[in-house]
Amino acid sequence: MTASRARLRLGDLLLQSGAITEEALAEALAEQRRTKERLGDILIRRGLITPEALYAVLEKQLGIPHVRLSRQALSPALAQIVPEALARKYRVIPYDRQGNVLSLAMVDPLDYYAIDDIELITGLAVRPALISPDEFATALARLYGPENEVVEEMAQGEEALREEEIYDEASPIVRFVTQTIERAVRLRASDIHFDPFVEGATVRFRIDGKLRREQTISRRVMQMVAARIKIVADLNIAERRRPQDGRFRLVVDGRDIDIRVSVLPTLHGEKIVLRLLDQSRGVRRVEDLGLAEDNFKRLVAITDRPSGMVLITGPTGSGKSTTLYALLDRLNQEARNIITIEDPVEYEIEGINQVNVNPQAGLTFASGLRAILRQDPNIIMVGEIRDLETAEIAVRAALTGHLVLSTLHTNDAVGAVDRLRDMGIPSYLIAAALNGVVAQRLVRRVCPECRVRRGPTEDEALVLSRFGYGDVDMLQRGSGCPTCGFTGYYGRLAVHEVFVLDERAKRMIAEGAEAQDILQHARARGMRRLIEDALEKVAAGETTLEEVFSEIGFAGFDEGA
Repeated sequence: MTASRARLRLGDLLLQSGAITEEALAEALAEQRRTKERLGDILIRRGLITPEALYAVLEKQLGIPHVRLSRQALSPALAQIVPEALARKYRVIPYDRQGNVLSLAMVDPLDYYAIDDIELITGLAVRPALISPDEFATALARLYGPENEVVEEMAQGEEALREEEIYDEASPIVRFVTQTIERAVRLRASDIHFDPFVEGATVRFRIDGKLRREQTISRRVMQMVAARIKIVADLNIAERRRPQDGRFRLVVDGRDIDIRVSVLPTLHGEKIVLRLLDQSRGVRRVEDLGLAEDNFKRLVAITDRPSGMVLITGPTGSGKSTTLYALLDRLNQEARNIITIEDPVEYEIEGINQVNVNPQAGLTFASGLRAILRQDPNIIMVGEIRDLETAEIAVRAALTGHLVLSTLHTNDAVGAVDRLRDMGIPSYLIAAALNGVVAQRLVRRVCPECRVRRGPTEDEALVLSRFGYGDVDMLQRGSGCPTCGFTGYYGRLAVHEVFVLDERAKRMIAEGAEAQDILQHARARGMRRLIEDALEKVAAGETTLEEVFSEIGFAGFDEGA
């Protein structure tokens, strides 16, 4: 490593450019000494600098370009030059070679030890460029996984596959399962589906809420895959007639992934679904949930009360747990005793007592909630209100000085009132206990790499005009690229509806008013409907009308703005 290289430090460059203050740098360096994270990652995570500002400083100060690998092909030959283990170790992607010069996209282009190491191993001169951690993960999955030779090895030797191979870490079956999970994590998948059919099985990833077919495997390989997953999830490998649930953990690119396993017997064999939970991502802040300013203020108002019930509603996969965890994190203070009961605990939060439901041991939501009330809690989170018994205990807790957070499955916020009534909770108790309700959905975000502007169609213009966006003359959509898997979408954002119960709303509920009348009152007090919040994000170019129709439907369109 040359002396000139050794003198360059990211913190010094950022200070010289005025991008951060000395105080901010000192705080980040102190955290770096504790956590051993990269300085740039710490600064971005703490909001001290944006990724764009970081890229601009490096490009201006050092002439290091920020490359968009999604816009170009990645040659498999480059993967032979820089092995996957080396690429993963240093977080680099080889993307071009001209003679003896290797173009290398790096998450940390100031890691000169990495540059020297790769130059020594490859015998090539490295020309560094910058990519973000997300871009790196996507490119890594494109260039290195899954390893085709593992699939080919299994196909060629299927007749020789032996049961004992499910225990051998070096066997093709074990490598295939591991690499499938690794690829899914790098592609941001939330679930992996192994679906059996007559002659084999398909492997599908759920990415941004949509299932995507990845590959097909033979029936024999599927049987071995199922056996391997059962082994690591501590399930009964001989049981094929009953559903089973388990879990295991895997480290992928230094990230601790908690994997929930569900096995279901079907007509053609066992269907397996793996739910992937990235523990390294941690809990999001309420400020990062994408709430509009008025919705944010409403949500803070109903959760800052010392007692009462706050419900998060929506279908499965609408982000309810993410919102609950963000609220818990915001409320988490040393002076408060916060206890949760969940099925299961998805993310661990320091300072909060979290309990897993265990029906086999007699620990249900209802029995667990009764026990929690004897633990002197200030705030209680119930993962889901599923039955009358749980609802009654939760309402009683909200009425006796506790703040209770929970979820329900309803189409909109006001619908939570009817849902509680249908369960058997009297209207006067609902009115007394309930602070407010947040309904939400997740819609896919337009891919930032391939977004294009276009004018609205006649039908789109009509819808937008009806809801007060008649002046919007341009919308955005994704044209499709490698980054988004040619879907036009990358990531998701939430749309919300926040119903705050004022005194008038409480009286209406106590008197048994219809949901439609309660809704009209809430709207008169400024409540933004789900569809209205979604259309504002369409007008802002964050998502599309097609996506809104797909996830929210036409509910609310008949009412206008």
